[in-house]
Amino acid sequence: MASVTSEIPPAQPGFVFGGIDTHKDIHVAALLDGAGSLLGTAEFPTTRAGYRQLLGWIGSAGALARVGVEGTGSYGAGICRELTAAGVAVLEVNRPDRSQRRRRGKSDTLDAAAAAEAARSGGNRIAIPKTREGQVEAVPMLRVTRASAVKARTKALQLLRQHIVTAPNRLPDQLRDLDRMELIHTCAAWRPNYHDAADPVVATRIALKKLARRYLQLDEEISDSDVLLDGLVAELAPQLIATFGIGTETAGQILVTAGDNPDRVHSEAAFAMLCGVAPLPASSGKTQRHRLNRGGDRQANRAIHVIATTRKRSDPRTQAYMKKKTTEGHTPREATRCLKRLIAREVYYLLNPAPHTPPVPPSRPASRSIGAVKVEPPTRGTTLTAPSTGTPPKTEEPAP
Repeated sequence: MASVTSEIPPAQPGFVFGGIDTHKDIHVAALLDGAGSLLGTAEFPTTRAGYRQLLGWIGSAGALARVGVEGTGSYGAGICRELTAAGVAVLEVNRPDRSQRRRRGKSDTLDAAAAAEAARSGGNRIAIPKTREGQVEAVPMLRVTRASAVKARTKALQLLRQHIVTAPNRLPDQLRDLDRMELIHTCAAWRPNYHDAADPVVATRIALKKLARRYLQLDEEISDSDVLLDGLVAELAPQLIATFGIGTETAGQILVTAGDNPDRVHSEAAFAMLCGVAPLPASSGKTQRHRLNRGGDRQANRAIHVIATTRKRSDPRTQAYMKKKTTEGHTPREATRCLKRLIAREVYYLLNPAPHTPPVPPSRPASRSIGAVKVEPPTRGTTLTAPSTGTPPKTEEPAP
């Protein structure tokens, strides 16, 4: 989350800063003055009345500058909405430094005070939270529900096939040559006698029928979710759906990662870092190289990887790009990392259609090792991955 932080103004005299350590049943709040001295701590229930009490308490000590909240995407989502609606500047506070926790210990009061200190001083621990108020908030709800149904459907099919393997000899012979849906419909249409459940053959038929009906019920639920998600994602981000290689699933994940306020991600480089596709420098001495980024939102990284895989299989322009990278000395994995970085750039500009001025890359030594390429600022709206019938723009890409 450090990639979506913005510059925090320094603490001003006379202002107070709040910090909230969030939990399921209670929130622990702390207040600091401009010098960093602890003014007080208090506990509040996680109810609407408790939120109002917390708002009154943090506003009673003076002019409130901003509040740092832990877990704005989970237990802190409710209080984050209340604070934002009240006009309070809210910052998301990431996990505290482990070395500091080992020295100072761990308690809810200490965590709340540390969150307030992070809001006061800024640094790498704070980020701009998602607003979680617009239509985009409906997408993760439907996606999580659909994902759980897909897992349950897969588990039901696996268990059904496992029962067939261990069933009495007559049943495997009847079901062995059926494909998946024929098997499901055949088992679901059985009418075994429940009074003879003590018979292993009848008990197996009962189990297979229940699993087959469970599969069909989950399959219908998944289809209903797909219809809802197709319409919702197409309404929220038609520019993503219209782009080659991006479907409802990947576009939905990108929307979830960006949130209702994608402007909180201040640059395309920050978005690439948020998605875990920005290469990290790993140079030493005469060796100039980059390594894989293992941070960021891994689900967003997976979505961009799916887009890259689709384009490598079906997009001639992307296939030519991959061939070019391999002839320059890059391994297939390194070429894929470059491709994913460019896809993240394209997606960022699709989410933020307003004009942007690409940052100027820092100067680098003239001598480079094999595989290292010069990074040039991209032209607004041009990528190496979007399908085009014209002449491809000569846009350079970052090293893997």
